[in-house]
Amino acid sequence: MEELTLEKFEEASEIVKEVTLETKLVYSEYFSAQTGNKVYFKPENMQYTGAYKVRGAYYKISTLTEEEKAKGLITASAGNHAQGVAYAAKLAGVKATVVMPTTTPLIKVNRTKGYGAEVVLAGVFDEACAYAYKLADEHGYTFVHPFDDLAVATGQGSIAMEIIKELPTVDYILVPIGGGGLCTGVSTLAKLLNPKIKVIGVEPAGANCMQESLKEGHVLTLPQVNTIADGTAVKRPGEKLFPYIQQNVDDIITIEDSE
Repeated sequence: MEELTLEKFEEASEIVKEVTLETKLVYSEYFSAQTGNKVYFKPENMQYTGAYKVRGAYYKISTLTEEEKAKGLITASAGNHAQGVAYAAKLAGVKATVVMPTTTPLIKVNRTKGYGAEVVLAGVFDEACAYAYKLADEHGYTFVHPFDDLAVATGQGSIAMEIIKELPTVDYILVPIGGGGLCTGVSTLAKLLNPKIKVIGVEPAGANCMQESLKEGHVLTLPQVNTIADGTAVKRPGEKLFPYIQQNVDDIITIEDSE
């Protein structure tokens, strides 16, 4: 089994610097006053593609062989991972195909195309993902999963390296969870660097697939998801990631859409 090791996280943290902008922590006076704590935000929305996803995609591509790259990449995504893969592939000089749900906002489709990727539209996310696997089989593309991939999770974990370097006394890190790639990387690296740091996963109440899976002790699929947060609207979390979440996440809280 592939392992998430400190060496890999250190390597990923150096490699992602080639594509990321520095997102220094922002101290929030308002939230600090509201909570009686010192609250900081890590503004990953300031990355080129509007999200942290470029980290995992770029690090994943860096681990591929020349042969795997030459085959071209394929992924499925409703937006942020799509743009991350398209942008990372463009910089690495690799062809990318992205299968996006038919409901994807046109702006996200156009941005993904703008980074040079070929876009195919198909069904809802789960159908898009199944179709991407089918195309990968037919054409021999290299599949880059949006979250259930340890190299992708390692790339996302580079965020924790930056947080701890900038704020060594951090007590708690709150991390959103969709499929669990970001939370796996951040929680695993945080615990490797300082086991005292508490990591809290945050899910929409209408898409709490990780919370339910942890309760049952195995990965399960929600019958449906209902949330305005499309980036975390996932029915089934990552199989490969689940043991890391079980080991490294201290708690999961859910938030109603109205909040």
